[in-house]
Amino acid sequence: MSPKQRRKPPRKTRRLRRFLLIAAVLVVLALAGTVAYGLNVYYGASCDLSALKPVPQGNSSRVYGVNGSLIGVLPAVENRTAVARGEISPWLPKATVAIEDRRFYQEGGIDPIGILRAFVDDLWAGHIVEGGSTITQELVRNLYLSREQTVQRKVVEACLAIKLARAWSKDRILGAYLNDVYYGAHAYGIEAAAETYFSVPASKLTLEEAAVLAGLPQAPSFYDPLSNPRAALARRDEVLRALRASGYITQSQYDTAVRDRSLHLRPSPVYGGSDEPYFLSYVEDELQRQYGAATVRAGGLRIYTTIEPRLQQAAVAALSHVVYAKQDPAGAIVSLDPATGAVRVMAAVTPGTQANTFNLVTSSQRQAGSTFKPIVLAAAVERGMNPWATRYDSAPFYYPPLQWHVTTYDGTYAGPETVAAATLHSDNTVFARLALDVGSGAIVSMAQALGVKTPLQPTPSLALGSEAVTPLDMATVYATLAAGGVRAEPFAVRRVVFPDGKVDPGGRPQLTRVLPDWVAATVTRVLEQNMLHGTGVGAHVPGRADAGKTGTTDNYADAWFCGYTPSLEATVWIGYPQGETPMLDVHGAAVSGPTLPATAWRLFMEKALAGTSGGGFLRPTTAAQFQPWARRYAYTATTSSSQP
Repeated sequence: MSPKQRRKPPRKTRRLRRFLLIAAVLVVLALAGTVAYGLNVYYGASCDLSALKPVPQGNSSRVYGVNGSLIGVLPAVENRTAVARGEISPWLPKATVAIEDRRFYQEGGIDPIGILRAFVDDLWAGHIVEGGSTITQELVRNLYLSREQTVQRKVVEACLAIKLARAWSKDRILGAYLNDVYYGAHAYGIEAAAETYFSVPASKLTLEEAAVLAGLPQAPSFYDPLSNPRAALARRDEVLRALRASGYITQSQYDTAVRDRSLHLRPSPVYGGSDEPYFLSYVEDELQRQYGAATVRAGGLRIYTTIEPRLQQAAVAALSHVVYAKQDPAGAIVSLDPATGAVRVMAAVTPGTQANTFNLVTSSQRQAGSTFKPIVLAAAVERGMNPWATRYDSAPFYYPPLQWHVTTYDGTYAGPETVAAATLHSDNTVFARLALDVGSGAIVSMAQALGVKTPLQPTPSLALGSEAVTPLDMATVYATLAAGGVRAEPFAVRRVVFPDGKVDPGGRPQLTRVLPDWVAATVTRVLEQNMLHGTGVGAHVPGRADAGKTGTTDNYADAWFCGYTPSLEATVWIGYPQGETPMLDVHGAAVSGPTLPATAWRLFMEKALAGTSGGGFLRPTTAAQFQPWARRYAYTATTSSSQP
C-alpha cells in the first residue's frame, strides 16, 4: 500500500466532512437570507416604533368549564401599579439584569451571540426552540407583539428592540420592563409583586427579597415562593450567585444572604382569593405562554377549558372525606384524559386554612415513593424483562459503592420473588436490585419519556421514589401507560374568544408514542393485579378495569395513589404543604398510600365513572418481546418461562 493510499481518510470520515460542509453552506445561506429579510423589515412599516401602542387595559377574563359554566375569573390589570425608578429598591434592577440579561448595559437591544446561538438551534429544529432574548426584546414582546413562534416574528422583534434601545435610555427600558413583567399570582409589575409576596412597597425590598422576585419571571408558577418554597429558595440563591459574579454585591454580602434559609414571606390577604386557585393559576400560565403577558393583562377574554365541574366537585368531596379536621394534612387530586391530555380535575383541600395558597398540583415537589416503581418496571420490560418469569432476592440489600442499605416497608422478606409479585408487595429490596441492572440513566430517560418534567438525578435510589416530582408529573406518567405508551401533553385551554370576537382553538392534543404498546400493556397488567391482590386493593372500583400503585415516603411525610381506568387517570397526594412533616397520627393512624390516598382515589373514581359503560384496557397490537434477562444482568437470581 502506498503512503498516499495510507493517508486517505476512511469513508465514514469523508462522509462526515461532506455532511458538515453541506450543513455549513446551508447555515450561511440561511443567515444571508435572514439578514436580507431583516434589512427589509428594518426599513419597512413593520418595524416602526411610532406606530406601536401598548395594549389598553380591559375587563377581567372569564374562565368556563367543559359544560359552559363559569368557574372563575382572571383579573385584567387590577393588580398592577406603575412606579417610578426611584420608587424601586436598587437591588431589584441589579438582580434582574444579573439573572436575565447580564450584558444589558453594553448591548444595543439584542445580544448577537445569543441570537446566533438561538438561530442555529432554531434552524436545526425547524422551528423556534431557543429564545436568546434580551430585556429589551422581552419588553417589546410583552407590550406590542404576539407570541407567534416564527423566525419572521423574531426578526421583527429584534428590529424593534434595536430601535427602542436607540430611542430610550437603559433606565427607561428597565423601568418599563419592571413595571410590566409578570411575577405570578396575578401580579404584574414589581410594585404588585412586592405587595403580593412580602406586603411591602417595591422601594422597601431587601437584597434577599429582590433576589426572590428577580428569579420569578422565567417560570412564575414553578418558582412561586408560596407554592414551591424549595424551588424558590434555590432560584434565589442562583440570582445571588449571578449578582456576585456581576460584581453587584460583595462576597460578604453574598455569604450573609445565602446563609439565610428563610424566604421571609408575608403574603398579601388578596393572594389566593379564588375558589379554584390551582386551576386558574395553571390556565393563566398556559395563556401567558401562548398569547403573551399583554393579551392576558388586557383581559376581556372568554376562556373555555377542559375542566369538568362535576368531576371537580367529586374530587373535592373525595378529599374532604379523608382530610377534614383542622390539624389534618392537605390533599390534592389531578386527573387527565389519557387519550388527549386534557386536564379534567385540578383540586385540593387544605383543612384549617382560610385559602388555598399552595399550588400542590403543578408546582409543589415531593418524593414519589413507590409510585415511581412502574417507571422502573417499564424501563426493564422495554429491555426484554418478563416480570412474571424474572426473580430477584427479596432480602435485605447493601450496595457498597454508595453505602446504600435497603429494606422492605414492613421488615418481611419472601426470598426469590418475581418482579410482578414484588410490585404487588412494593418490595424495595427487589426493585433496588432491578434498578442497578436497568441503570439509573435508563430510569431517568424512561421517566422523562413518560412525562416527568421535573429534573431528576440519576441515582439508584431514584427507583424507590427518592426524587421530588409534582402530582402533574406522575399523572402524566400514568396517563401515558393508560394510553398504551402514547404520551399526551397536559393542556387546560380548549378555546379562547378575544374581545374583538376572534376565536383561537387554543390547546390541541399533542401526542407522541414514547413506549411500545406491548410494554405499556405489560406494566398495566401488573398494576391491574395490584388493584386485586396487592397494595392497591383499597382503591379498586368493583366491576371496573383499573390499574394503579401506592406510594409512601420515609417517615410517612408523603402518601400517594396513582391509577387509571381505560378512560380516566387520577393521581392523589396527601401531605403537609409547609414541609415534609410525618403523618403519624391522622385519625388515629399513620397515613400511607394504601390508606387515605387509596380511599380518596376510589371515592373519586366511583363518582367520576358513574353512568358510564365499563370496558377493559386495549390489547397491544404487537407481541411481547421478552428476553433471557438473567444471562445479561448481575443482580438477577433466576428466570423461568412462567406467565400469569
